[in-house]
Amino acid sequence: MGNTRQGKLNRMDGDAAHLEGQLADRDSWFAAGCSIDRAMRAIGNRSTVLLMREAFYGTRRFDDFAKRVGITEAVAAARLRELVSLGVLSRRPYREPGQRTRQEYVLTEMGRDLLPVTMALMQWGDRYLAAPSGGPVRLSHRDCGSEAQVEIRCASGHEVSLGQLSASANRSFGRGAPGPGPGAPVAR
Repeated sequence: MGNTRQGKLNRMDGDAAHLEGQLADRDSWFAAGCSIDRAMRAIGNRSTVLLMREAFYGTRRFDDFAKRVGITEAVAAARLRELVSLGVLSRRPYREPGQRTRQEYVLTEMGRDLLPVTMALMQWGDRYLAAPSGGPVRLSHRDCGSEAQVEIRCASGHEVSLGQLSASANRSFGRGAPGPGPGAPVAR
């Protein structure tokens, strides 16, 4: 078992996804510019994720974002501008009586699609980094009161563990992909 290659072959089923087809030889390709890489380049810093948390909690106004996330106005302005440019938030005018017209930030469909990502980070933080009494916020289903959770399921509705997950090359494998980042996974 001193041989690392042999150690890889004896890995327990639940330790990794099963790589199929041209992905099976893990040493023959690298995942430069994969979807995870592009997503992290787009939203992968602390202040951006916390701004998204606040948007999910209903925050709409610039001053409230900066105050609730605990960042400077300059950082808030830069991150909100990036989120609008990406298409995760949009700006909408509003006007308080007697005040000038201002812009508020609202979630787009693309932004709402980040809810499971943000919830997964919260769920992981609650499980591994929170006090023994749990995390500071509990999310639940308004209709029934049960705790809301993020889990991986196949299109047929089955829960899928890491060891039950298969990865195979998609049609775009090896081609440049649209969006931020250097492109899709490419063969070496």
